[in-house]
Amino acid sequence: MSGGRTTEATTATRAEYCVVACAEAWRGAGEILASPMGTVPMIGARLARLTFSPDLLLTDGEALLIGDTPAVGAPPRVVEGWLPYRQHLALVSTGRRHVMMGASQIDRYGNQNISCIGDWAQPRRQLLGVRGAPVNTLNNPTSYWVPKHSARVFVERVDMVSGVGYDRAAEAGPSATRYHRVPEVVSDLGVFDFDTPDRSMRLRSLHPGVTVEQVTAATGFALTVPTDVPYTREPTAEELRLIREEIDPKGLRDREVPA
Repeated sequence: MSGGRTTEATTATRAEYCVVACAEAWRGAGEILASPMGTVPMIGARLARLTFSPDLLLTDGEALLIGDTPAVGAPPRVVEGWLPYRQHLALVSTGRRHVMMGASQIDRYGNQNISCIGDWAQPRRQLLGVRGAPVNTLNNPTSYWVPKHSARVFVERVDMVSGVGYDRAAEAGPSATRYHRVPEVVSDLGVFDFDTPDRSMRLRSLHPGVTVEQVTAATGFALTVPTDVPYTREPTAEELRLIREEIDPKGLRDREVPA
């Protein structure tokens, strides 16, 4: 099993492996809107556009479609369209978007919580609220990014369902399952998917330097773990150059995932 393997020295940082893993979520996506939430997913979406998914649509984070691929935090030099809120919602409802959201909690079937911690009637902590998570998960592909993998985030049962997981979508019937898809969850420890018979979470790859034992100890439910778990792929030399020199020259990725 991978947990007993040793890793060779690499020039890539953990944050850069996370960037590559997030970028892979948009591989072969075609002309759809990429909606990354978080620094590492934003870098990943830009990396995908500059390499293997050149048709991706990106925004300035507000209401403009950008024609170039600026560094994170830099203004675009080329604007190719206007994307007001109503048109953004039209893209969502027609499935022409792949969003990568955050998750304060996520369970074995991909139910996500960004609303509150504790009992709904009297929560211990109020978070963002449900926001657009239900519509996202029922209408277009929705992946998740978790910068700090822990049993407080990967829980047996979320306190409040914001994003709909595979079990709840199945319970709701065809109207919910028709376009429902949670392709992957990326954390600072590895990549996870739901490619199992019961649509429960599976460990798909480990970031180099991480063991299976570390992942299972930091997860609050039983993961499906294949016999031989591969490592997240190495970034190419060109991808590292793009990340370090063009997309994130200020090193913002290392603030989200410290070395």
